[in-house]
Amino acid sequence: MSLMIRDHYFPADLMLLPFDEFDVILGMDWLTLHDAKINCKENVIELKCENGETLRVELDKSEALPSVISSMSAQRYLRKGYEAYLAYVINTKEVEKKVESVPVVCEFADVFPEELPGLPPVREVEFGIDLIPRTDPILIAPYRMAPSELKELKSQLQELTDKGFVRPSFSPWGAPVLFVKKKDGSMRLCVDYRQLNKVTIKNKYPLPRIDDLFDQLKGATWFSNIDFRSGYYQLRVKESNVPKTAFRTRYSHYEFLVMPFGLTNAPTVFMDLMNSIFRPYLDKFVMVFIDDILIYSKDDTEHAEHLRIVLQTLRDKQLYAKFSKSEFWLREVGFLGHIVSSDGLRVDPSKISSIIDWKPPKNVTEVRSFLGLAGYYRRFVNGFSIIAAPITRLLRKDVKFEWTEECQQSFEELKKLLIEAPVLVQPESGKEFVVYSDASLNGLGCVLMQEGKVVAYASRQLKPHERNYPTHDLELAAVMFALKIWRHYLYGEKCRVYTDHESLKYLMSQKDLNLRQRKWLELLKDYELVIDYHPGKANVVADALSRKLLFALRAMNTRLKVSADGSILADLRARPMFLQEICEAQKNDQDLQAKRKQCEVDTESDFRIGSNGCLMFKDRICVPKNEELIQKILQKAHSGYFLIHPGSTKMYNDLKKMYWWNGMKRDISEFVSKCLICQQVKAEHQVPSGLLQPIMVPEWKWDRITMDFISGLPLTPGKKNAIWVIVDRLTKSAHFIPVRTDYSLNKLAELYIREIVRLHGIPLSIISDRDPRFTSRFWQKLQEALGTKLNFSTAFHPQTDGQSERVIQILEDMLRCCVLEFQGSWERYLPLVEFAYNNSYQTSLKMAPYEALYGRKCRTPLYWTELKENQIYGVDLIKETEEKVKVIQDCLKAASNRQKSYADLKRKEIEYQVGDKVFLKVSPWKKVLRFGLKGKLSPRFIGPYEVIEKVRPVAYRLALPPELEKIHDVFHVSCYVGIVRILHM
Repeated sequence: MSLMIRDHYFPADLMLLPFDEFDVILGMDWLTLHDAKINCKENVIELKCENGETLRVELDKSEALPSVISSMSAQRYLRKGYEAYLAYVINTKEVEKKVESVPVVCEFADVFPEELPGLPPVREVEFGIDLIPRTDPILIAPYRMAPSELKELKSQLQELTDKGFVRPSFSPWGAPVLFVKKKDGSMRLCVDYRQLNKVTIKNKYPLPRIDDLFDQLKGATWFSNIDFRSGYYQLRVKESNVPKTAFRTRYSHYEFLVMPFGLTNAPTVFMDLMNSIFRPYLDKFVMVFIDDILIYSKDDTEHAEHLRIVLQTLRDKQLYAKFSKSEFWLREVGFLGHIVSSDGLRVDPSKISSIIDWKPPKNVTEVRSFLGLAGYYRRFVNGFSIIAAPITRLLRKDVKFEWTEECQQSFEELKKLLIEAPVLVQPESGKEFVVYSDASLNGLGCVLMQEGKVVAYASRQLKPHERNYPTHDLELAAVMFALKIWRHYLYGEKCRVYTDHESLKYLMSQKDLNLRQRKWLELLKDYELVIDYHPGKANVVADALSRKLLFALRAMNTRLKVSADGSILADLRARPMFLQEICEAQKNDQDLQAKRKQCEVDTESDFRIGSNGCLMFKDRICVPKNEELIQKILQKAHSGYFLIHPGSTKMYNDLKKMYWWNGMKRDISEFVSKCLICQQVKAEHQVPSGLLQPIMVPEWKWDRITMDFISGLPLTPGKKNAIWVIVDRLTKSAHFIPVRTDYSLNKLAELYIREIVRLHGIPLSIISDRDPRFTSRFWQKLQEALGTKLNFSTAFHPQTDGQSERVIQILEDMLRCCVLEFQGSWERYLPLVEFAYNNSYQTSLKMAPYEALYGRKCRTPLYWTELKENQIYGVDLIKETEEKVKVIQDCLKAASNRQKSYADLKRKEIEYQVGDKVFLKVSPWKKVLRFGLKGKLSPRFIGPYEVIEKVRPVAYRLALPPELEKIHDVFHVSCYVGIVRILHM
């Protein structure tokens, strides 16, 4: 087919597709063929014709999508079933604001500097710290910091010193410092003044009543909102109180000359300063709430005058604002949770959107959730029971769930009544606020109340990273969400927060805090609040708000990101739900609750409360005496996909890293002994006799390895019937590679380089049996090229490569368990078996192979360990790795010595001389077919043969007859293949 473009023909191979918007879509191959040059700026495309000419095509802008159509065309499309949407189109490109472009404000550019000029002047209001009588100075040791934090600390201390905000101190007071991450990733230096705040007399300076403030706005049509630049740093500390602000760091002792963040009376003192400065204009055209200034006027002329007065006052008092966060010349403005405009005052829609956006319930669970919320406020709705009757009927057991038109009308009427004025009341300053908060995997929900009446509802979905939070942090996030959105109500007011997570009650006294909790604790210091426990069933309001979202993403969340080329990247994140279940079950165990209370008083106790709110015993989670829960843990640890039936010793050593309960070892031993699958597949082990010759302990990971094959397995759908087992002799880590017995040597060499050399480098030596694949010239030449030394086991003595043989036995047991437990092909489970083996405790190492190889424990669904906050860098990392390798070597040497001592108890040393005549004992399990003999009555010994060389203390070379020339002539002294000495003839 040919395309005609501007009277020129171009060949094209086209395919018919159902696209209405475009006539033809030309791909990259076609554009490349015709050397297309696209100029987007000028809307021009240049194409090279077959005759070599260049065709310039100017695009018609009038044909660009979208296009305007007539109302008749629109109606016709609607009749055909097209979907229509009402869209409000705005320009999303933000124009950078400049001081020079704002009327009146442009005259006061010096009020909006990029940085504060230095130490503020002495003002009529200064920050003081009045202490409870007979309070002694409080001195706390500095917190430990990572190298990156220390570098940032030094930088910020220098900056604060240069500006004159801090100075060196010799004060007897001293608080520790810590860092909190900002949204942009930078670090904010925070001083932990919690202990100082406890002994500070609270400033009772009155904050304005919010409803009184809004009464002054009647008739206003123009508004401006001014935000201070680091407002606290613009107020000095009284010279006599400067020593109390002292803080300690690794580098020195400092004290603040300006009001720091985190002190309990800071908001009220700053409010006092604002009132003293703007007192002549308050209730006239200025409204102040802590560090927010609202300027309101009846017309633009008046507003210009008012704005000029306020900015001149800031200039005279040497107070500075942040231009990027200030707003000027607005017709409506958001202030203290309300929208203020010339039409009057209305509630900010974001406060009640959670009720308005509630979707009709689709099942009984969602009906209960909605009625739980609505029923809580039935005292505010006239005739609630009558209105809700159609919905309530759906909760009956004998009624089929069917959402009828009557149900929908009842649903809409209840929503309408719930969001009307009688429910959403204006709060009154001076009276205690009550916040009910709750968190679930679907979102955060909270309700603000005062005197039993609802002030506002709020809920939101979880952000992607929040789905990884433990239960303790997630419930705390709900509290922080409430405090942030209702800051204008709760700042400086008494507040009681109810949560259904009991451990939050102890947040203020908790010792071990993670970075996230530190950050939130800094915010909590600004509020006078008490956190109380409220059972989940009673907290139906917040619970309903948090769970009204979709149920589909309960335990995980998929994040989609569209890249520049249109491809989609998905990020699937999981969180450990099992640990949360244990933490919740702890609440019902009286013994653990007693220990929880004890550890709050006794700092020397082995028990403590972890950062996730769980009770811990020496960094292990305390499991309550709940038989069902313990059985669930044992089941996961024994027959889960990631573990696959370990023995009782391995299982105990794995579990004790993470969990603790009374009688743990006994419970594990009893559980394993009753496992039917283990009884079916696992063999008994007997200690052989004979002197043991230990192999040298390697110096480094994957320097010296062993390898062997498991053959004779059932053929899998992937056409595999054998497993190549390769084990590191130092860390005991292993790779299990599915292969076929008829693989060529080239194929095996390719697998070896891809699976072993690629990951671990070239080993110094390999121990293997005398499989023809390893003894071939090709394999030997390959190892010579790689620089690897090959060591072969003696004939018919697999114990020389005992490590591979033992791993093979474990692997076979695991595969049998998989086939019995999960059904299906063994190849399907081989990666899981490898994972389970490498993560099972090894007695000889005193750790799992994974930890020995990588230096840290592996995270699994059952053993969910968090990475440490402190990091190791450079020389320290190398030193720690070398120390761990040394520990492993010592453990292996000790284990080898123990094994030799134990084995030699039932063995005797046998020594032969060159020239001795001996019989050769044939191992029954290897059959005698290799020697041309068969049958039950075939001899147990063949020979005699002459000893011609002593190869090693327990290995001799024999002079074999020609018919046995294919047999390796070196034999080991053992119970399976032995040498029986006879008298000299």
